[in-house]
Amino acid sequence: MTDKLKGLEFDPGFAPYILAFQGTVEYLYTDINRFKNFSQKKIKFFQYNKKILEVFYNNIGFYVGCLMWAVYLKAQPEQEILSNPCLGAEYNEEENVLDTRYMLNFTELFPKDMKYFLGQAFGFEPEIEKLIKVYEEFLVLNKGFTETKLTSDLKLPNSVKSTEIDLCKTLVDKSIKEGNLAILKDEINKII
Repeated sequence: MTDKLKGLEFDPGFAPYILAFQGTVEYLYTDINRFKNFSQKKIKFFQYNKKILEVFYNNIGFYVGCLMWAVYLKAQPEQEILSNPCLGAEYNEEENVLDTRYMLNFTELFPKDMKYFLGQAFGFEPEIEKLIKVYEEFLVLNKGFTETKLTSDLKLPNSVKSTEIDLCKTLVDKSIKEGNLAILKDEINKII
């Protein structure tokens, strides 16, 4: 007699470390823009740009981690995905991709702000933009996880590497143990 598999968690432990990117960025930019004087705006931007990038890279790490966790789940014997808060919700594609569109827009605008406020050339690595697009495709393929009940229901974009299953789990576990999703941003090439 074999034991029935109980299931795997939808979230391996990311929730406490997820930061609201759009809300944080808009709040910081509102504070920057409350000043009329360019010198004051420049000082505020200088104070905030590292925090903005910290939150951005945390979200990039989250995207990498989600793709890695999906690779891990997909490779497991079919079982229920537990605690999926999206299951059964109404799917709205525009809402589903709102964050990824905001992130893509940010990758275009932030380098301009670095040049404008600080006179510094800045650019994101090309794989960052690619990752955001792949993650958006992942969200769309899975309809925001509104119908994802079993591990076999997960769909992965063709560009996601799904061979390093144990490595994916190890890296996800490490980021959660350290409480730092941003460390996964350096692992983009292992997933796409």
